[in-house]
Amino acid sequence: MRQGPLAGRYPAVAAMVTLALIPYLALSAAVDPLVPIISAQLNMSTQTMSLGSGLGNAAYAVGTVLAVQFAQHLPQRRMLLAYAVVLVVGSVLAASAVNGTMFICGHILQGLATSMLLIAAAPPLTIGFPRDKLRNTAVIMNMCVFGAVALGPFIGGVQAETDAWRPLFWIVAGIAFLALVMAALTFEDAPPADLDAPRDLRAIGLASVGCAAAFIGASQLTSHAFTDPAVIVPMLGGLALIVVLIVYQFKAPRPLLTVRTMLTSSIPVAGVGVALFAAAASVAATALTAEVFMQTYSPVQVGLLYLPELGGAIVMAFVFGSVISKRSMHYLPLVGMGLLAAGIVMFRLAIPANQPLALIASALTGLALGATVAPALFVAGFSLQSNSLQRVFAIIELLRAVAAFMVAPIFAHFAATAAGGLTAGAGDALWVGFGLSIGGALFGVAVYALSGARPQKPDLDQFLDGESPAWYSPPLLARALPPALPIGIRRSHRSSSPPLRDRYCSPTTERPAPPPRSNRPRPSSQVSATLWWCASGNPSMSASRRSRPRTSTPIRPPKYAGSPSRRPHTAHRWPPGPVSRRRR
Repeated sequence: MRQGPLAGRYPAVAAMVTLALIPYLALSAAVDPLVPIISAQLNMSTQTMSLGSGLGNAAYAVGTVLAVQFAQHLPQRRMLLAYAVVLVVGSVLAASAVNGTMFICGHILQGLATSMLLIAAAPPLTIGFPRDKLRNTAVIMNMCVFGAVALGPFIGGVQAETDAWRPLFWIVAGIAFLALVMAALTFEDAPPADLDAPRDLRAIGLASVGCAAAFIGASQLTSHAFTDPAVIVPMLGGLALIVVLIVYQFKAPRPLLTVRTMLTSSIPVAGVGVALFAAAASVAATALTAEVFMQTYSPVQVGLLYLPELGGAIVMAFVFGSVISKRSMHYLPLVGMGLLAAGIVMFRLAIPANQPLALIASALTGLALGATVAPALFVAGFSLQSNSLQRVFAIIELLRAVAAFMVAPIFAHFAATAAGGLTAGAGDALWVGFGLSIGGALFGVAVYALSGARPQKPDLDQFLDGESPAWYSPPLLARALPPALPIGIRRSHRSSSPPLRDRYCSPTTERPAPPPRSNRPRPSSQVSATLWWCASGNPSMSASRRSRPRTSTPIRPPKYAGSPSRRPHTAHRWPPGPVSRRRR
């Protein structure tokens, strides 16, 4: 097996992941103050520049799905090298662009390669090393994604102050080249994940067309009204295709993305929902307030106002690393949503030109982003088996990209066209973001409460071994919805009901032979315990007793056929009471 000289060394692999993710994520947050400079030098209109940004974001969203498909049929580490090459090519094209077409093509390749590198490199870094490295991985992932985004406004403002944009893009190209070098040095050949997996071209087509249409429609808001057909038709059509993709993957017998397992389990739904609410709400707290501050301060001064956001993200990254193996990990996204709501309120008080409040708001927002999206992503991932972590990351990043990158131009449009001006419109959008942050917190709490989920300490050894999830996640809305009745049960009056065994197992239904005692699954509820008892032919009874004629007194199954200590806390008790004996 081919290996690089640094293969299997955690510091080198972590450095490779860091260098691969930082360029595009930091550049996407730094490009806003550079838009007038780039447009003037490349003879592009503001609408064309917005379209290029939207296509780059669409490529980032689609790349998550493509990376999962390629990982099933192609050597994964070789594809990682190919993604790094694409990132270098895209960065060089953007930095050396002589016209708008060349710049947009380079930006699209940057977004596509970054998401592919995230899906290809992040899960192996998480589960490919011992447990003691998981804390460092959590810190690195949090800082790569949100530390880079928090640093973007500052470096963009510093670069805009010099009235140039190419030096920053060449620095990004240099970082991408270093990522390629580290990918080669840490190369460790790995076979495809599953050669028998289907080639789901339908899912790839739905994701590609849906994301492209949705982001193109949102980018048209720069020069069109929201109700203009050039905006509303592609945007709503693209969102509809993304919904069709989710439904299709939910019903597919062998799906490309882990949708059914994730959306029918309570803790993953809560984690994904909180991440989406946080991504949408944080846009109002950063992009819109930056536009308002630009009316009063220079680009570098605005960048300095957002520098505390980087400090907050770094602090919360280490906090996340310290609680990733503890029960308190479940509470971190809830704390983050509260911090985000507080930061948005402070930003509302800071506009149009209150520097102390802006610095406090920026720090709170950095703490909030570090405590919400990445922890919620890991909470969802720990609820499933580790071998599906790559697909979990893919679907979460796809939805997060749609929530974050599509909300930004919509908020900016309504703020710019508000009757009271940009400041008044930004203030209204901030209140919408505040509502989203509070709604996200309530959503997570409601899902936990209605499903019977509880914070648990993750079993990381079992998760990393691939045996089972790190904790038990009850079915979605298990407490709110009545338990489904087994097939063959009829609700009837007690006096005319048949014996208990006939009520649970229809005598006319042919049952398969029960598995050996050692391989029988452990029942997880009162209903499943009874069905297990019926299917096994009541193993606690001797053959002579089973052959006796049935009397009027029904034979009761054991209350729980298994260890009471292992019984899940959310098991439903059904029937609701003991079955009374009928009197002659």
